Amino acid sequence: MQVHLRQHIRTALQCSIKITHPDFTQDVIASTEDLSDTGVFVKHPELTRLKVGDIVYGQVQDMPIEAPVLMMEVMRITSKGAGFRFIQQ
Repeated sequence: MQVHLRQHIRTALQCSIKITHPDFTQDVIASTEDLSDTGVFVKHPELTRLKVGDIVYGQVQDMPIEAPVLMMEVMRITSKGAGFRFIQQ
């Protein structure tokens, strides 16, 4: 049996995040579940429509200053949302 150990520690973190994708008629305002150095899991039913490998843009909301827009790749889809990895630009 193969056991997959995560390389990066995940931290539970709930914050509002705007997700942009060309297939969405409007931006999705969702909630993060957890975060690591390399990615984030985001909860929202609309995100279950995405496919592994899709590229989206995410921006944390409600910050004192405007947060950067990050390019992210869909790594997994669940019934709650999607897991993304950050893409260095």
